[in-house]
Amino acid sequence: QVQLVESGGGLVQPGGSLRLSCAASTSIFRRNSMGWYRRAPGKQRELVAEISSDGSTNYADSVKGRFTISKDNANNMVYLQMNSLKPEDTAVYFCNLRTSGPVYWGQGTQVTVSS
Repeated sequence: QVQLVESGGGLVQPGGSLRLSCAASTSIFRRNSMGWYRRAPGKQRELVAEISSDGSTNYADSVKGRFTISKDNANNMVYLQMNSLKPEDTAVYFCNLRTSGPVYWGQGTQVTVSS
């Protein structure tokens, strides 16, 4: 059973930074794409950033230049560095692993950007 556990969320002021972490219980993520999604209150879940097995990345336009996704294959970790945070970044952030078969999700971590 694949498990994804997010951490690092919290309350931060506008302009601040947070780093989210996702620990995977399996090394299969090295051969698959990992992503970070978010769901803001009253909105649908949306892709924030993704990283493929070869390390190529893709970002939502709203976070380009502010967020960076990275992974540590040796430790089965994926990170999302979030800088210059805005109130509209407030959401529950989810880690995602996409394979050729199942798609796996973490339980989510709350990020709140407020003064």
